[in-house]
Amino acid sequence: AITLITPVQNIIVNFGTGIVTAGSILIAQALGARKDKEAREMAAHVLICSITFAMLFAAIGFLFTPGIVAWMGASGTVASYATTYMRIIVLDMPFLFMINVFTSVNQSQGNSWTPMLLNLSGVILNMILDPLLMMVFDLGIFGAGMATLCAKIPCAVIAGVSLFNQHNPIFVTFRGFHFKKDMLKSIVRIGLPTAIGGSTMQFGFLLMSKNVTKYGTVALASYGIGNKINGLISLPSNAMGSATATIVGLNIGAGNYERAQKAYKLARNMIVTFLFVGGLILSSDPVSTYLASIFSDSEDVIKNASDYLSIMALFCFTNGVHNTTNGLFQGSGHTMITMGVEAARIWVFRFATLFVCERVLHMGLASVWYSVVVSNALAPMVLYILYRMGIWKKKV
Repeated sequence: AITLITPVQNIIVNFGTGIVTAGSILIAQALGARKDKEAREMAAHVLICSITFAMLFAAIGFLFTPGIVAWMGASGTVASYATTYMRIIVLDMPFLFMINVFTSVNQSQGNSWTPMLLNLSGVILNMILDPLLMMVFDLGIFGAGMATLCAKIPCAVIAGVSLFNQHNPIFVTFRGFHFKKDMLKSIVRIGLPTAIGGSTMQFGFLLMSKNVTKYGTVALASYGIGNKINGLISLPSNAMGSATATIVGLNIGAGNYERAQKAYKLARNMIVTFLFVGGLILSSDPVSTYLASIFSDSEDVIKNASDYLSIMALFCFTNGVHNTTNGLFQGSGHTMITMGVEAARIWVFRFATLFVCERVLHMGLASVWYSVVVSNALAPMVLYILYRMGIWKKKV
């Protein structure tokens, strides 16, 4: 049920994340140009837009959950569990976006440690509450949803207090606040392509999950486990991509393109090396089997999840190229390019590979595994070619 719902949740979250991403880039560029007042005003605009979006879509998601679950093809117990879980999860969106704005404001100033510690605290709290509510209090899937919601609330409160703390270099204040059309236009201009690209990608993931359901519940569980572990593997790469976007934004705001390029190259080479070595270790059969066994005791699920993880881990270094180059284009404001490549990664590269593997090569469930790897390799190749063409240096 959770595997089924996660892509739906991510579609909504990724669309809203476009606002936060735009804020991070625009605040960084303002700081690079030494326009601190403008940076504070931008932070206020981003917070209002983000929380408004989150509350609106939380309400819509809650009301339309049964229809969404039915469209996904779920029935019986799975449909009941999925409906329960999603209706709780959508309620955490305002809290999630408060944390995301806090992360965005801090990262735009080059401070990634504080957001990381806050998010890590939330993850640890979630890990404590999950077994407590699900097993000790026997709340099942309801407990899993409540654990996620309850873990977000204290983190959101801390994030909100910090955002309004006037002792911080960049803080949010509504004293004398009024909306500025040029700031809203900038958020839409940079954020909308990111939002569309991210949501389009997540909608593709949703259709992939729907496609996996035809192979049965074992395949769906294996796919979910593989994606969870891959999500953990991708965390360093995602973090490096965010750092790249921030540093590039700061330097472009200061007009220093050469330094921005040096930062990108250093970040790319570091994360690719790290992921290549880590991927070799994780792709070994004993390691991948052990990791899969943490999430399931079914031999069939462990076998399929281990196969999926081994293939993904071996080529996970391509994520390093993708995230850092993506960060370069985002930091320079070229979010239309990142939107196009993200959409192509799923809708062209992934589904085309899936079609060939399923219909031509008759590879069965393995078609899903290889479609993920091939698409994740082709997208960074396209981004790197565009980087070499120097498009990122052009003013938006």
